[in-house]
Amino acid sequence: QVQLVESGGGLVQAGGSLRLSCAASGYTLDSYSIGWFRQAPGKGREGVACISSSEHTTYYADSVKGRFTISRDNAKNTVYLQMASLKPEDTAVYICAVLRGETLTFIADLYDYWGQGTQVTVSS
Repeated sequence: QVQLVESGGGLVQAGGSLRLSCAASGYTLDSYSIGWFRQAPGKGREGVACISSSEHTTYYADSVKGRFTISRDNAKNTVYLQMASLKPEDTAVYICAVLRGETLTFIADLYDYWGQGTQVTVSS
């Protein structure tokens, strides 16, 4: 059974840091590009960061560029999102998703599998 499980969310003060993890089971991640998305209450799903499968090329939304870093450890079948200098507007459920191949995109319909998400709350 294919599964993605996110962890590492929580409550943090503005300016703080968190590291999110996305662990895959039922398949190996090395053939997939991975994206992190977020969804705040009353808002649509927003792409935050993505990383390609073999070249590990990365792409970030302008809103998080310079503050968030996406990385992957294929040996551990896990992807990470290191978040620093967090702002209250970063508050959302953060969700990871995988897409077979090298594509870097924030088009949600192109992703094959999704996790359930982890809540990140940034207090001011």
